[in-house]
Amino acid sequence: MEIPENVKKRLSLPAEEYFYAGHTACQGCGAALGLRYVLKAYKNRAIFTIPACCSTIIAGAWPYLTFGAPLFQTAFETTGAVIGGIEAGLKAKGYKVKGEDGIMVVGWAGDGGTADIGLQALSGFLERDHDGLYIMYDNEAYMNTGIQRSSSTPKGAWTTNTPGGKKHFLEQKPKKKVIDIVIAHKPAYAATASIAFPEDFIRKLKKAQKIKGASFIQLFAPCPTGWRSPTDKSIELARLAVQTAYFPLFEYEDGKYKINMPSTRKEPKPLEEYLKLQGRFKYMTKEDIAALQEWVLREWEELKKKAEMFK
Repeated sequence: MEIPENVKKRLSLPAEEYFYAGHTACQGCGAALGLRYVLKAYKNRAIFTIPACCSTIIAGAWPYLTFGAPLFQTAFETTGAVIGGIEAGLKAKGYKVKGEDGIMVVGWAGDGGTADIGLQALSGFLERDHDGLYIMYDNEAYMNTGIQRSSSTPKGAWTTNTPGGKKHFLEQKPKKKVIDIVIAHKPAYAATASIAFPEDFIRKLKKAQKIKGASFIQLFAPCPTGWRSPTDKSIELARLAVQTAYFPLFEYEDGKYKINMPSTRKEPKPLEEYLKLQGRFKYMTKEDIAALQEWVLREWEELKKKAEMFK
């Protein structure tokens, strides 16, 4: 259906759709919504590489594809390397990569395939400074294989191998700060984003398109199945993660940090507002919640100090 121009002008997101009906995402899937936004930003000027994860299933079974863009499915640990390979191949053929009218090479991988299994390839992609974009959609566990913990799983969370209960055997390690590891490589551009703030996400996607060199975005993408949350609460959860400063929005460019938090609230909301909507946190004691709240606020203060240095 053709969208009238007067309607398009009122929209805050691109009107065109390149993520089609027939995909196999669960209801309320944050990853599927994130993919939709990436395709809106880059239209048919992107090539995706996706490792073993939920998104390889969401894309559809061969020979069908629910994307309006080419997709290369690859091994779990190789996303960063394959981005570089596609980029090199395109340039060898004479194609322009990145830029307004160039092709965007997009690596799209979950936290398991990024923070754990694919970390070495991600490091190589950043160190070699390929003209591409690596997006880590962060749902904080290995969801496709049965909800096992990853190094991005937050402390106190239930997963199938940190099951909670009477022995209180929950995740004991704090969430790995992958974005900090990325920034240690001094990339051209790095940012965090959330499916609850699509305008901010698409703005960052457009910026990554314009900047030469390696770019990285960590996208917060709730998983109702793994988080034991209602399917209609994904956007609310993603919004609360930002508003509580559990997952703050910021950018790193030219060695400088810039915070992109919503301006409607000066101080973060209490973390418990975010936790109580998810069954994966139901085993946490008051002491557990207080400890996680302390960690969140400490990390938030550190980020504000980094941003303040470059005002």
